[in-house]
Amino acid sequence: MTANGWLQILVFALAVLAITKPAGLYILRVYDGSMRWLAPVERAIYRVCGVDPDEDQHWTRYAAGLLLFSAVSMLVTYVALRLQQHLPLNPFARGPVPDRQAFETAASFTTNTNWQSYSGETTMSYFSQMTQLAFHNFASAAVGVAAAIALARGIVRRSAGRIGNFWTDLVRGTLYLFLPASFILALLFVQQGTIQNFAHYVTATTVEGAKQVLAMGPVASQSAIKQLGTNGGGFFNANAAHPFESPTPWTNFLSVFTIFIVPAGLTYTFGRMVKNQKHGWALWAAMFVLFAAGVTTAYWAEARGNPIHIARGVDAAGGNMEGKEVRFGIANSALYATVTTDASCGAVNSMHDSFTPIGGMVPLLNIQLGELIFGGVGSGLYGMIVMAVLTVFIAGLMVGRTPEYLGKKIQSREVRMAMLYVLIFPAYILILTAASALLPAGLTGLNNAGPHGLSEILYAFSSVTGNNGSAFAGLTGSSYYYNTTLGLGTLFGRFAMMVPMLALGGFLAERKAVPESLGTFPVTTPLFVVLLVGVILIVGALTFFPALSLGPIVEHLLMQAGKVY
Repeated sequence: MTANGWLQILVFALAVLAITKPAGLYILRVYDGSMRWLAPVERAIYRVCGVDPDEDQHWTRYAAGLLLFSAVSMLVTYVALRLQQHLPLNPFARGPVPDRQAFETAASFTTNTNWQSYSGETTMSYFSQMTQLAFHNFASAAVGVAAAIALARGIVRRSAGRIGNFWTDLVRGTLYLFLPASFILALLFVQQGTIQNFAHYVTATTVEGAKQVLAMGPVASQSAIKQLGTNGGGFFNANAAHPFESPTPWTNFLSVFTIFIVPAGLTYTFGRMVKNQKHGWALWAAMFVLFAAGVTTAYWAEARGNPIHIARGVDAAGGNMEGKEVRFGIANSALYATVTTDASCGAVNSMHDSFTPIGGMVPLLNIQLGELIFGGVGSGLYGMIVMAVLTVFIAGLMVGRTPEYLGKKIQSREVRMAMLYVLIFPAYILILTAASALLPAGLTGLNNAGPHGLSEILYAFSSVTGNNGSAFAGLTGSSYYYNTTLGLGTLFGRFAMMVPMLALGGFLAERKAVPESLGTFPVTTPLFVVLLVGVILIVGALTFFPALSLGPIVEHLLMQAGKVY
Protein backbone atom coordinates (compact mmCIF):
# COMPACT_ATOMS: atom_id res chain seq x y z
CA MET A 1 0.00 0.00 0.00
CA THR A 2 1.26 3.48 -0.86
CA ALA A 3 0.49 7.04 0.19
CA ASN A 4 -0.47 7.78 -3.41
CA GLY A 5 -2.99 4.93 -3.38
CA TRP A 6 -4.56 6.08 -0.13
CA LEU A 7 -4.68 9.67 -1.42
CA GLN A 8 -6.61 8.58 -4.51
CA ILE A 9 -9.12 6.67 -2.37
CA LEU A 10 -9.45 9.69 -0.04
CA VAL A 11 -10.08 12.05 -2.98
CA PHE A 12 -12.79 9.70 -4.22
CA ALA A 13 -14.43 9.59 -0.78
CA LEU A 14 -14.40 13.37 -0.45
CA ALA A 15 -15.87 13.73 -3.94
CA VAL A 16 -18.75 11.41 -3.00
CA LEU A 17 -19.37 13.41 0.18
CA ALA A 18 -19.32 16.69 -1.77
CA ILE A 19 -21.80 15.49 -4.42
CA THR A 20 -24.33 13.98 -1.99
CA LYS A 21 -26.24 17.16 -1.11
CA PRO A 22 -26.44 18.79 -4.58
CA ALA A 23 -27.37 15.47 -6.19
CA GLY A 24 -29.97 14.84 -3.48
CA LEU A 25 -31.56 18.25 -3.92
CA TYR A 26 -31.73 17.79 -7.68
CA ILE A 27 -33.34 14.35 -7.35
CA LEU A 28 -35.87 15.78 -4.90
CA ARG A 29 -36.88 18.45 -7.42
CA VAL A 30 -37.22 15.81 -10.14
CA TYR A 31 -39.72 13.71 -8.21
CA ASP A 32 -41.70 16.44 -6.46
CA GLY A 33 -42.62 17.92 -9.86
CA SER A 34 -40.50 21.08 -9.59
CA MET A 35 -38.63 20.29 -12.78
CA ARG A 36 -40.65 21.70 -15.70
CA TRP A 37 -38.11 22.54 -18.41
CA LEU A 38 -39.21 19.51 -20.45
CA ALA A 39 -42.89 19.85 -19.54
CA PRO A 40 -44.15 19.78 -23.18
CA VAL A 41 -42.26 16.53 -23.82
CA GLU A 42 -43.49 15.09 -20.53
CA ARG A 43 -47.12 15.96 -21.29
CA ALA A 44 -46.81 14.51 -24.79
CA ILE A 45 -45.56 11.20 -23.40
CA TYR A 46 -48.48 11.00 -20.96
CA ARG A 47 -50.94 11.82 -23.75
CA VAL A 48 -49.56 9.22 -26.15
CA CYS A 49 -49.45 6.54 -23.45
CA GLY A 50 -52.87 7.40 -22.03
CA VAL A 51 -51.47 8.08 -18.55
CA ASP A 52 -53.09 10.32 -15.97
CA PRO A 53 -50.02 11.84 -14.28
CA ASP A 54 -52.07 13.10 -11.32
CA GLU A 55 -53.40 9.68 -10.33
CA ASP A 56 -52.22 8.65 -6.87
CA GLN A 57 -51.90 4.88 -7.03
CA HIS A 58 -52.40 2.31 -4.30
CA TRP A 59 -49.24 0.28 -3.75
CA THR A 60 -50.77 -2.75 -5.49
CA ARG A 61 -51.52 -0.69 -8.61
CA TYR A 62 -48.07 0.90 -8.46
CA ALA A 63 -46.45 -2.56 -8.27
CA ALA A 64 -48.66 -3.87 -11.09
CA GLY A 65 -47.60 -1.01 -13.37
CA LEU A 66 -43.95 -1.63 -12.56
CA LEU A 67 -44.23 -5.36 -13.28
CA LEU A 68 -46.24 -4.83 -16.48
CA PHE A 69 -43.75 -2.32 -17.87
CA SER A 70 -40.83 -4.61 -17.07
CA ALA A 71 -42.49 -7.69 -18.57
CA VAL A 72 -43.46 -5.99 -21.85
CA SER A 73 -40.08 -4.30 -22.32
CA MET A 74 -38.29 -7.59 -21.60
CA LEU A 75 -40.40 -9.36 -24.22
CA VAL A 76 -39.65 -6.68 -26.82
CA THR A 77 -35.92 -7.04 -26.16
CA TYR A 78 -36.07 -10.82 -26.41
CA VAL A 79 -37.80 -10.61 -29.79
CA ALA A 80 -35.36 -7.95 -31.05
CA LEU A 81 -32.34 -10.06 -30.11
CA ARG A 82 -33.79 -13.13 -31.78
CA LEU A 83 -34.50 -11.14 -34.96
CA GLN A 84 -31.29 -9.10 -34.83
CA GLN A 85 -30.16 -10.21 -38.30
CA HIS A 86 -33.24 -8.63 -39.93
CA LEU A 87 -32.94 -5.25 -38.19
CA PRO A 88 -30.94 -2.16 -39.29
CA LEU A 89 -27.58 -0.92 -37.99
CA ASN A 90 -26.04 -4.35 -38.34
CA PRO A 91 -22.97 -3.70 -40.51
CA PHE A 92 -21.28 -6.95 -39.53
CA ALA A 93 -24.26 -9.19 -40.29
CA ARG A 94 -24.64 -10.42 -36.73
CA GLY A 95 -26.93 -13.43 -36.58
CA PRO A 96 -29.73 -14.01 -34.09
CA VAL A 97 -28.76 -14.22 -30.44
CA PRO A 98 -29.38 -17.86 -29.32
CA ASP A 99 -32.69 -18.30 -27.53
CA ARG A 100 -31.16 -19.13 -24.16
CA GLN A 101 -28.83 -16.11 -24.29
CA ALA A 102 -31.60 -13.85 -25.58
CA PHE A 103 -33.73 -14.80 -22.56
CA GLU A 104 -30.88 -14.31 -20.10
CA THR A 105 -29.82 -10.99 -21.67
CA ALA A 106 -33.36 -9.59 -21.84
CA ALA A 107 -33.99 -10.57 -18.21
CA SER A 108 -30.61 -9.28 -17.13
CA PHE A 109 -30.92 -5.83 -18.69
CA THR A 110 -34.57 -5.44 -17.65
CA THR A 111 -33.58 -5.98 -14.02
CA ASN A 112 -30.61 -3.55 -14.00
CA THR A 113 -28.26 -6.55 -13.72
CA ASN A 114 -26.55 -6.57 -17.13
CA TRP A 115 -25.00 -10.00 -16.66
CA GLN A 116 -23.44 -10.98 -19.99
CA SER A 117 -22.49 -14.51 -21.05
CA TYR A 118 -21.32 -13.23 -24.44
CA SER A 119 -18.79 -10.83 -25.88
CA GLY A 120 -20.62 -7.64 -26.84
CA GLU A 121 -18.37 -6.66 -29.74
CA THR A 122 -18.80 -10.03 -31.48
CA THR A 123 -22.44 -10.84 -30.63
CA MET A 124 -24.56 -7.67 -30.66
CA SER A 125 -25.36 -5.37 -33.57
CA TYR A 126 -25.25 -1.61 -33.13
CA PHE A 127 -29.04 -1.64 -33.24
CA SER A 128 -29.29 -4.14 -30.37
CA GLN A 129 -26.75 -2.23 -28.31
CA MET A 130 -28.37 1.17 -28.83
CA THR A 131 -32.11 0.51 -28.93
CA GLN A 132 -32.47 -2.46 -26.60
CA LEU A 133 -29.62 -2.65 -24.13
CA ALA A 134 -29.21 1.11 -23.77
CA PHE A 135 -32.98 1.53 -23.42
CA HIS A 136 -32.97 -0.82 -20.44
CA ASN A 137 -29.99 0.97 -18.96
CA PHE A 138 -32.18 4.07 -18.72
CA ALA A 139 -35.49 2.38 -17.93
CA SER A 140 -34.30 -0.09 -15.29
CA ALA A 141 -32.44 2.69 -13.50
CA ALA A 142 -35.54 4.89 -13.53
CA VAL A 143 -37.65 1.98 -12.23
CA GLY A 144 -35.26 1.46 -9.30
CA VAL A 145 -35.30 5.10 -8.24
CA ALA A 146 -39.09 5.24 -8.65
CA ALA A 147 -39.48 2.31 -6.26
CA ALA A 148 -37.26 3.99 -3.65
CA ILE A 149 -39.19 7.26 -3.92
CA ALA A 150 -42.46 5.33 -3.57
CA LEU A 151 -41.24 3.72 -0.34
CA ALA A 152 -40.21 7.12 1.00
CA ARG A 153 -43.68 8.47 0.23
CA GLY A 154 -45.23 5.57 2.10
CA ILE A 155 -43.24 6.48 5.19
CA VAL A 156 -44.29 10.13 5.24
CA ARG A 157 -47.88 9.81 4.02
CA ARG A 158 -51.18 8.93 5.63
CA SER A 159 -52.88 8.04 2.37
CA ALA A 160 -54.61 4.66 2.66
CA GLY A 161 -51.73 2.87 1.00
CA ARG A 162 -51.22 5.30 -1.89
CA ILE A 163 -47.58 5.89 -2.81
CA GLY A 164 -47.61 7.94 -6.02
CA ASN A 165 -47.81 7.22 -9.73
CA PHE A 166 -45.39 4.74 -11.26
CA TRP A 167 -45.70 6.08 -14.80
CA THR A 168 -45.04 9.65 -13.69
CA ASP A 169 -42.02 8.59 -11.64
CA LEU A 170 -40.67 6.55 -14.55
CA VAL A 171 -40.98 9.40 -17.06
CA ARG A 172 -39.57 12.07 -14.76
CA GLY A 173 -36.61 9.97 -13.71
CA THR A 174 -35.72 9.26 -17.32
CA LEU A 175 -36.30 12.77 -18.71
CA TYR A 176 -34.88 14.93 -15.95
CA LEU A 177 -32.30 12.72 -14.26
CA PHE A 178 -30.69 10.03 -16.39
CA LEU A 179 -30.92 11.50 -19.91
CA PRO A 180 -29.31 14.90 -19.21
CA ALA A 181 -26.70 13.50 -16.82
CA SER A 182 -25.72 10.79 -19.30
CA PHE A 183 -25.46 13.34 -22.13
CA ILE A 184 -22.99 15.44 -20.11
CA LEU A 185 -20.97 12.43 -18.98
CA ALA A 186 -20.79 11.01 -22.52
CA LEU A 187 -19.32 14.30 -23.75
CA LEU A 188 -16.70 14.18 -20.99
CA PHE A 189 -15.81 10.61 -21.99
CA VAL A 190 -15.47 11.57 -25.66
CA GLN A 191 -13.26 14.53 -24.73
CA GLN A 192 -10.96 12.09 -22.94
CA GLY A 193 -10.77 9.72 -25.89
CA THR A 194 -13.57 7.19 -25.41
CA ILE A 195 -14.77 6.26 -28.90
CA GLN A 196 -18.24 7.13 -30.20
CA ASN A 197 -18.83 6.18 -33.83
CA PHE A 198 -20.60 3.88 -36.28
CA ALA A 199 -17.40 2.90 -38.06
CA HIS A 200 -16.54 -0.53 -39.36
CA TYR A 201 -14.10 -2.50 -37.27
CA VAL A 202 -10.45 -1.67 -37.98
CA THR A 203 -7.85 -4.28 -38.89
CA ALA A 204 -4.46 -3.30 -37.48
CA THR A 205 -1.01 -4.80 -37.89
CA THR A 206 0.75 -5.51 -34.60
CA VAL A 207 4.47 -4.97 -33.97
CA GLU A 208 4.96 -8.71 -34.49
CA GLY A 209 3.32 -8.45 -37.92
CA ALA A 210 0.08 -10.22 -36.95
CA LYS A 211 -3.37 -8.92 -37.79
CA GLN A 212 -5.70 -7.70 -35.02
CA VAL A 213 -9.31 -6.56 -35.38
CA LEU A 214 -10.17 -3.49 -33.29
CA ALA A 215 -13.86 -3.12 -32.45
CA MET A 216 -15.53 0.25 -32.98
CA GLY A 217 -18.95 1.56 -32.00
CA PRO A 218 -21.02 4.06 -29.98
CA VAL A 219 -19.21 3.35 -26.73
CA ALA A 220 -19.20 6.67 -24.82
CA SER A 221 -23.00 6.97 -24.77
CA GLN A 222 -23.33 3.40 -23.52
CA SER A 223 -20.67 3.83 -20.85
CA ALA A 224 -22.24 6.98 -19.48
CA ILE A 225 -25.62 5.49 -18.62
CA LYS A 226 -24.19 2.15 -17.52
CA GLN A 227 -22.21 3.99 -14.82
CA LEU A 228 -24.85 6.53 -13.79
CA GLY A 229 -27.59 3.90 -13.77
CA THR A 230 -25.42 1.32 -11.96
CA ASN A 231 -26.07 -1.08 -14.83
CA GLY A 232 -22.57 -2.25 -15.64
CA GLY A 233 -22.99 -4.06 -18.95
CA GLY A 234 -19.97 -3.62 -21.19
CA PHE A 235 -19.94 -2.69 -24.87
CA PHE A 236 -16.65 -4.59 -24.90
CA ASN A 237 -15.98 -7.92 -23.26
CA ALA A 238 -13.13 -6.31 -21.30
CA ASN A 239 -15.58 -3.73 -19.92
CA ALA A 240 -13.99 -0.69 -18.25
CA ALA A 241 -10.51 -2.20 -18.61
CA HIS A 242 -10.73 -1.69 -22.40
CA PRO A 243 -8.68 1.34 -23.53
CA PHE A 244 -11.38 2.43 -25.99
CA GLU A 245 -13.86 2.67 -23.11
CA SER A 246 -11.62 4.03 -20.36
CA PRO A 247 -8.46 5.41 -21.96
CA THR A 248 -7.19 7.78 -19.23
CA PRO A 249 -7.00 8.11 -15.42
CA TRP A 250 -9.78 10.73 -15.66
CA THR A 251 -12.19 8.39 -17.44
CA ASN A 252 -11.42 5.77 -14.78
CA PHE A 253 -12.16 8.27 -12.01
CA LEU A 254 -15.33 9.51 -13.68
CA SER A 255 -16.48 5.92 -14.22
CA VAL A 256 -16.12 4.91 -10.58
CA PHE A 257 -17.30 8.26 -9.18
CA THR A 258 -20.50 8.43 -11.19
CA ILE A 259 -21.53 4.97 -9.93
CA PHE A 260 -22.09 6.49 -6.47
CA ILE A 261 -23.67 9.82 -7.45
CA VAL A 262 -27.35 8.84 -7.52
CA PRO A 263 -27.22 6.27 -4.66
CA ALA A 264 -25.43 8.75 -2.38
CA GLY A 265 -27.71 11.61 -3.41
CA LEU A 266 -30.82 9.56 -2.64
CA THR A 267 -29.91 9.41 1.05
CA TYR A 268 -30.13 13.21 1.13
CA THR A 269 -33.33 13.15 -0.90
CA PHE A 270 -34.82 10.71 1.59
CA GLY A 271 -33.85 12.91 4.53
CA ARG A 272 -35.62 15.87 2.96
CA MET A 273 -38.71 13.83 2.11
CA VAL A 274 -39.15 12.50 5.64
CA LYS A 275 -38.21 15.90 7.11
CA ASN A 276 -35.36 14.38 9.07
CA GLN A 277 -32.11 15.24 7.36
CA LYS A 278 -30.02 13.85 10.19
CA HIS A 279 -31.52 10.43 9.54
CA GLY A 280 -30.58 10.70 5.87
CA TRP A 281 -26.99 11.40 6.89
CA ALA A 282 -27.11 8.50 9.34
CA LEU A 283 -27.99 6.15 6.47
CA TRP A 284 -25.18 7.69 4.42
CA ALA A 285 -22.75 7.18 7.32
CA ALA A 286 -23.69 3.50 7.67
CA MET A 287 -23.14 3.01 3.94
CA PHE A 288 -19.81 4.82 4.08
CA VAL A 289 -18.52 2.78 7.04
CA LEU A 290 -19.20 -0.44 5.14
CA PHE A 291 -17.63 0.98 1.96
CA ALA A 292 -14.50 2.10 3.85
CA ALA A 293 -14.11 -1.31 5.48
CA GLY A 294 -14.43 -3.05 2.13
CA VAL A 295 -11.99 -0.91 0.17
CA THR A 296 -9.44 -1.01 3.00
CA THR A 297 -9.57 -4.81 3.16
CA ALA A 298 -9.39 -5.24 -0.63
CA TYR A 299 -6.50 -2.79 -0.98
CA TRP A 300 -4.59 -4.45 1.88
CA ALA A 301 -5.09 -7.95 0.48
CA GLU A 302 -4.07 -7.03 -3.06
CA ALA A 303 -1.11 -4.86 -2.05
CA ARG A 304 0.15 -7.66 0.23
CA GLY A 305 0.34 -9.98 -2.74
CA ASN A 306 0.37 -13.73 -3.06
CA PRO A 307 2.89 -15.53 -0.79
CA ILE A 308 3.18 -18.38 -3.30
CA HIS A 309 4.36 -15.93 -5.97
CA ILE A 310 6.72 -14.25 -3.51
CA ALA A 311 8.22 -17.61 -2.55
CA ARG A 312 8.97 -18.21 -6.22
CA GLY A 313 10.88 -14.95 -6.63
CA VAL A 314 8.21 -12.43 -7.65
CA ASP A 315 8.94 -9.01 -6.14
CA ALA A 316 6.61 -8.51 -3.16
CA ALA A 317 6.63 -4.73 -3.64
CA GLY A 318 4.46 -5.08 -6.73
CA GLY A 319 1.60 -6.71 -4.85
CA ASN A 320 -0.87 -8.89 -6.72
CA MET A 321 -1.01 -7.41 -10.22
CA GLU A 322 -2.55 -10.50 -11.83
CA GLY A 323 -5.70 -9.56 -13.76
CA LYS A 324 -5.16 -5.81 -13.33
CA GLU A 325 -4.38 -3.03 -15.76
CA VAL A 326 -0.92 -1.60 -15.11
CA ARG A 327 -2.23 1.90 -15.91
CA PHE A 328 -4.76 1.65 -13.07
CA GLY A 329 -2.66 -0.18 -10.50
CA ILE A 330 -3.71 -1.92 -7.32
CA ALA A 331 -5.34 1.00 -5.51
CA ASN A 332 -7.68 1.93 -8.37
CA SER A 333 -8.45 -1.72 -9.07
CA ALA A 334 -9.37 -2.40 -5.44
CA LEU A 335 -11.42 0.82 -5.30
CA TYR A 336 -13.27 0.02 -8.52
CA ALA A 337 -14.00 -3.58 -7.45
CA THR A 338 -15.37 -2.36 -4.11
CA VAL A 339 -17.50 0.43 -5.53
CA THR A 340 -18.98 -1.58 -8.39
CA THR A 341 -20.11 -4.35 -6.01
CA ASP A 342 -21.22 -1.92 -3.30
CA ALA A 343 -23.49 -0.30 -5.85
CA SER A 344 -24.71 -3.38 -7.74
CA CYS A 345 -23.19 -1.90 -10.88
CA GLY A 346 -21.14 -4.74 -12.31
CA ALA A 347 -18.75 -2.66 -14.42
CA VAL A 348 -15.16 -3.80 -13.84
CA ASN A 349 -11.69 -2.51 -14.61
CA SER A 350 -9.91 -5.66 -13.36
CA MET A 351 -10.55 -9.40 -13.16
CA HIS A 352 -12.07 -10.27 -9.77
CA ASP A 353 -11.23 -13.93 -10.36
CA SER A 354 -7.53 -13.02 -10.19
CA PHE A 355 -7.76 -11.23 -6.85
CA THR A 356 -6.33 -12.90 -3.77
CA PRO A 357 -8.92 -14.96 -1.84
CA ILE A 358 -9.58 -12.18 0.71
CA GLY A 359 -9.45 -9.47 -1.94
CA GLY A 360 -11.96 -11.44 -4.03
CA MET A 361 -14.15 -12.06 -1.00
CA VAL A 362 -14.73 -8.32 -0.57
CA PRO A 363 -16.75 -7.82 -3.80
CA LEU A 364 -18.51 -11.14 -3.14
CA LEU A 365 -19.51 -10.12 0.39
CA ASN A 366 -20.51 -6.64 -0.79
CA ILE A 367 -23.12 -8.23 -3.04
CA GLN A 368 -24.25 -10.71 -0.39
CA LEU A 369 -24.95 -7.96 2.14
CA GLY A 370 -27.89 -7.02 -0.08
CA GLU A 371 -26.74 -4.31 -2.52
CA LEU A 372 -27.22 -1.59 0.08
CA ILE A 373 -23.73 -0.10 0.55
CA PHE A 374 -24.91 2.93 -1.42
CA GLY A 375 -26.30 0.19 -3.64
CA GLY A 376 -27.94 0.33 -7.04
CA VAL A 377 -29.90 3.43 -8.03
CA GLY A 378 -32.97 3.21 -5.80
CA SER A 379 -32.37 -0.35 -4.66
CA GLY A 380 -29.54 0.72 -2.35
CA LEU A 381 -31.78 3.19 -0.53
CA TYR A 382 -34.79 0.94 -0.16
CA GLY A 383 -32.56 -1.97 0.89
CA MET A 384 -31.03 0.19 3.61
CA ILE A 385 -34.48 1.39 4.72
CA VAL A 386 -35.59 -2.23 5.12
CA MET A 387 -32.54 -2.85 7.30
CA ALA A 388 -33.33 0.30 9.28
CA VAL A 389 -36.85 -1.05 9.92
CA LEU A 390 -35.34 -4.30 11.21
CA THR A 391 -32.90 -2.31 13.35
CA VAL A 392 -35.61 -0.30 15.10
CA PHE A 393 -37.63 -3.50 15.50
CA ILE A 394 -34.70 -5.13 17.29
CA ALA A 395 -34.17 -1.98 19.35
CA GLY A 396 -37.86 -2.04 20.26
CA LEU A 397 -37.54 -5.60 21.51
CA MET A 398 -34.60 -4.52 23.64
CA VAL A 399 -36.57 -1.83 25.46
CA GLY A 400 -39.87 -3.72 25.49
CA ARG A 401 -42.08 -1.40 23.47
CA THR A 402 -43.63 -1.23 20.00
CA PRO A 403 -40.90 -0.09 17.61
CA GLU A 404 -41.33 3.12 15.65
CA TYR A 405 -39.63 4.31 12.49
CA LEU A 406 -39.91 7.98 11.59
CA GLY A 407 -43.22 8.31 13.40
CA LYS A 408 -44.78 5.09 12.09
CA LYS A 409 -45.29 2.07 14.34
CA ILE A 410 -43.69 -1.11 13.02
CA GLN A 411 -46.04 -4.03 13.55
CA SER A 412 -46.37 -7.60 12.34
CA ARG A 413 -47.27 -6.83 8.69
CA GLU A 414 -44.29 -4.54 8.23
CA VAL A 415 -41.88 -6.98 9.88
CA ARG A 416 -43.14 -9.84 7.70
CA MET A 417 -42.50 -7.82 4.55
CA ALA A 418 -39.04 -6.81 5.77
CA MET A 419 -38.14 -10.41 6.60
CA LEU A 420 -39.51 -11.64 3.29
CA TYR A 421 -37.26 -9.11 1.57
CA VAL A 422 -34.25 -10.30 3.57
CA LEU A 423 -34.85 -14.06 3.18
CA ILE A 424 -35.72 -14.20 -0.53
CA PHE A 425 -32.26 -13.02 -1.53
CA PRO A 426 -30.09 -15.75 0.06
CA ALA A 427 -32.62 -18.50 -0.65
CA TYR A 428 -32.07 -18.43 -4.41
CA ILE A 429 -28.30 -17.93 -4.12
CA LEU A 430 -27.59 -20.76 -1.70
CA ILE A 431 -30.04 -23.29 -3.16
CA LEU A 432 -28.80 -22.82 -6.72
CA THR A 433 -25.15 -22.73 -5.67
CA ALA A 434 -25.55 -26.02 -3.83
CA ALA A 435 -27.40 -27.58 -6.78
CA SER A 436 -24.80 -26.38 -9.27
CA ALA A 437 -21.98 -27.81 -7.17
CA LEU A 438 -23.65 -31.24 -7.36
CA LEU A 439 -25.37 -31.44 -10.75
CA PRO A 440 -23.38 -32.46 -13.85
CA ALA A 441 -24.81 -29.48 -15.75
CA GLY A 442 -23.46 -27.12 -13.10
CA LEU A 443 -20.03 -28.75 -12.94
CA THR A 444 -19.66 -28.86 -16.72
CA GLY A 445 -19.21 -25.10 -16.93
CA LEU A 446 -16.62 -25.01 -14.14
CA ASN A 447 -12.99 -24.42 -15.08
CA ASN A 448 -11.55 -24.57 -11.55
CA ALA A 449 -11.84 -27.24 -8.88
CA GLY A 450 -11.84 -26.97 -5.09
CA PRO A 451 -12.72 -23.88 -3.07
CA HIS A 452 -12.00 -21.48 -5.92
CA GLY A 453 -14.46 -23.30 -8.15
CA LEU A 454 -17.10 -23.03 -5.43
CA SER A 455 -16.36 -19.31 -5.13
CA GLU A 456 -16.95 -18.89 -8.87
CA ILE A 457 -20.37 -20.57 -8.67
CA LEU A 458 -21.30 -18.68 -5.49
CA TYR A 459 -20.22 -15.38 -7.04
CA ALA A 460 -22.26 -15.98 -10.20
CA PHE A 461 -25.53 -16.63 -8.36
CA SER A 462 -24.82 -13.84 -5.85
CA SER A 463 -24.14 -11.42 -8.72
CA VAL A 464 -27.31 -12.14 -10.70
CA THR A 465 -29.63 -12.35 -7.67
CA GLY A 466 -28.09 -9.17 -6.27
CA ASN A 467 -28.62 -7.55 -9.71
CA ASN A 468 -24.91 -6.75 -9.86
CA GLY A 469 -23.80 -8.38 -13.09
CA SER A 470 -20.05 -8.62 -12.54
CA ALA A 471 -18.48 -12.04 -12.94
CA PHE A 472 -15.75 -13.89 -11.06
CA ALA A 473 -14.90 -15.54 -14.39
CA GLY A 474 -13.66 -19.08 -14.67
CA LEU A 475 -17.28 -20.21 -15.03
CA THR A 476 -18.60 -20.90 -18.52
CA GLY A 477 -22.04 -19.34 -18.29
CA SER A 478 -23.14 -19.80 -21.91
CA SER A 479 -25.01 -23.09 -21.47
CA TYR A 480 -28.69 -23.88 -21.25
CA TYR A 481 -28.34 -24.63 -17.54
CA TYR A 482 -26.56 -21.43 -16.58
CA ASN A 483 -28.34 -19.15 -19.07
CA THR A 484 -31.65 -20.31 -17.60
CA THR A 485 -30.81 -20.38 -13.89
CA LEU A 486 -28.85 -17.13 -13.98
CA GLY A 487 -31.54 -15.41 -16.06
CA LEU A 488 -34.21 -16.51 -13.60
CA GLY A 489 -31.98 -15.31 -10.77
CA THR A 490 -31.97 -11.76 -12.14
CA LEU A 491 -35.79 -11.72 -12.22
CA PHE A 492 -36.10 -13.32 -8.80
CA GLY A 493 -33.62 -10.95 -7.19
CA ARG A 494 -35.31 -7.88 -8.64
CA PHE A 495 -39.04 -8.37 -8.50
CA ALA A 496 -39.48 -10.92 -5.71
CA MET A 497 -37.73 -8.38 -3.47
CA MET A 498 -39.22 -5.22 -4.93
CA VAL A 499 -42.86 -6.22 -4.42
CA PRO A 500 -42.52 -6.85 -0.63
CA MET A 501 -40.69 -3.52 -0.37
CA LEU A 502 -43.55 -1.70 -2.12
CA ALA A 503 -45.99 -3.52 0.14
CA LEU A 504 -44.00 -2.25 3.12
CA GLY A 505 -44.35 1.29 1.78
CA GLY A 506 -48.08 0.81 1.27
CA PHE A 507 -48.56 -0.57 4.78
CA LEU A 508 -46.63 2.32 6.31
CA ALA A 509 -48.74 4.79 4.31
CA GLU A 510 -51.79 3.37 6.10
CA ARG A 511 -50.31 4.03 9.54
CA LYS A 512 -51.05 7.14 11.51
CA ALA A 513 -48.06 9.19 12.55
CA VAL A 514 -47.28 9.07 16.27
CA PRO A 515 -45.27 11.70 18.14
CA GLU A 516 -41.86 10.84 19.52
CA SER A 517 -41.67 9.90 23.19
CA LEU A 518 -39.00 8.94 25.69
CA GLY A 519 -39.29 5.35 24.49
CA THR A 520 -38.67 6.19 20.83
CA PHE A 521 -35.36 4.85 19.59
CA PRO A 522 -33.53 7.77 17.91
CA VAL A 523 -32.47 7.10 14.33
CA THR A 524 -30.06 10.01 13.97
CA THR A 525 -27.33 9.11 16.45
CA PRO A 526 -23.98 7.30 16.15
CA LEU A 527 -25.53 4.51 18.23
CA PHE A 528 -28.14 3.95 15.52
CA VAL A 529 -25.42 3.86 12.85
CA VAL A 530 -23.46 1.27 14.84
CA LEU A 531 -26.55 -0.85 15.45
CA LEU A 532 -27.60 -0.60 11.79
CA VAL A 533 -24.15 -1.69 10.57
CA GLY A 534 -24.20 -4.50 13.13
CA VAL A 535 -27.58 -5.78 11.95
CA ILE A 536 -26.42 -5.74 8.31
CA LEU A 537 -23.22 -7.64 9.12
CA ILE A 538 -24.91 -10.14 11.42
CA VAL A 539 -27.62 -10.93 8.88
CA GLY A 540 -25.01 -11.34 6.14
CA ALA A 541 -22.61 -13.33 8.31
CA LEU A 542 -25.22 -15.72 9.64
CA THR A 543 -26.54 -16.34 6.15
CA PHE A 544 -23.42 -16.63 4.03
CA PHE A 545 -20.53 -17.37 6.39
CA PRO A 546 -20.75 -21.18 5.97
CA ALA A 547 -20.58 -20.84 2.18
CA LEU A 548 -17.75 -18.29 2.38
CA SER A 549 -15.88 -20.62 4.74
CA LEU A 550 -15.89 -23.34 2.10
CA GLY A 551 -14.83 -20.94 -0.64
CA PRO A 552 -12.54 -17.90 -0.25
CA ILE A 553 -11.68 -18.47 3.42
CA VAL A 554 -10.43 -22.03 2.83
CA GLU A 555 -8.61 -20.85 -0.28
CA HIS A 556 -6.90 -18.11 1.76
CA LEU A 557 -5.71 -20.64 4.33
CA LEU A 558 -4.38 -22.89 1.58
CA MET A 559 -2.58 -19.95 -0.01
CA GLN A 560 -0.99 -19.00 3.31
CA ALA A 561 0.19 -22.60 3.64
CA GLY A 562 1.80 -22.35 0.22
CA LYS A 563 -0.56 -24.79 -1.44
CA VAL A 564 -2.02 -24.26 -4.92
CA TYR A 565 -5.48 -25.75 -5.31
